[in-house]
Amino acid sequence: MRAVSQLRLGEPEVLHTVEVPRPTPGPGQVSIRLGATSVNPVDCKLRSGYVNFLGTPPFTLGFDVSGTVVDLGPDVTEFAVGDEVFGMVHSRTGTYSEYVLARADTLAPRPAGLDHRTAAALATAGLTAWQALGHADLPGRRVLIHAAAGGVGHLAVQFARHLGAQVIGTARAVNNEFLRELGTDEVIDYSTTDFTDRSADIDVVVDLVGGDYGSRSLRVLRPDGRYLTVQRSDAEHDPRACSITGAPSSGDLATIGALVTAGRIRVHIQRTLGLGEAARAHRLSESGRVRGKLVLTPW
Repeated sequence: MRAVSQLRLGEPEVLHTVEVPRPTPGPGQVSIRLGATSVNPVDCKLRSGYVNFLGTPPFTLGFDVSGTVVDLGPDVTEFAVGDEVFGMVHSRTGTYSEYVLARADTLAPRPAGLDHRTAAALATAGLTAWQALGHADLPGRRVLIHAAAGGVGHLAVQFARHLGAQVIGTARAVNNEFLRELGTDEVIDYSTTDFTDRSADIDVVVDLVGGDYGSRSLRVLRPDGRYLTVQRSDAEHDPRACSITGAPSSGDLATIGALVTAGRIRVHIQRTLGLGEAARAHRLSESGRVRGKLVLTPW
């Protein structure tokens, strides 16, 4: 089968299509014929070596999967061959490939109203945003979301709004109308305005930028507020700070999928490319100008 692999760390050009053996599922695993996957910022960081929890190359990137179950490992009772599923995969064999191995207990049935592209775009970004906000007491609270128009950000905006919060987002001015349509109450153009001059008494900060956005966010956060970040920031040692990472969860996926099919949440896909264009997709992702998600489909 074909997969996108890399022999060394580096720029997007290290990504190449290779032929590898089709994987055989082990106990508790299923093999999925890929319908779609998507690009997350962490993919680029792993490719370049900025983060290294996959170890040294060669490895295949990708965390999102939507596709069809084609083979079952021993002891799998959750699914049958032919089932449509989606989810988040943590593995060195990744999801940038024609067939994907995944633990059955981390997947969810793909709702009939979601196509493969939407389900793949939703998995990791949706889990990250939902696990940050979905269990919080948000009615009437003020939530500030940095990089609000991005993959995690545009979903976090909608989850916060769905849960009754007042939502403030930082983004470029070109995304103002987009974020207003998603339910953002106020959009602050970070390129012209310091958000610390425009916001105060914030109950929850979702920081998808990091760096000095941390200490600056603490200046507008209430003493009893929560600072949630997926990036390295200079606020990590504050008692109000908490690092967030999306984790595989079949239950959370089912909840998120139901919200999308009910029309309460929508996933924005800026562009779909083939897996043969993975390097191009990474360059787009690293430009910092992606609204919503980039999706990859098989060759």
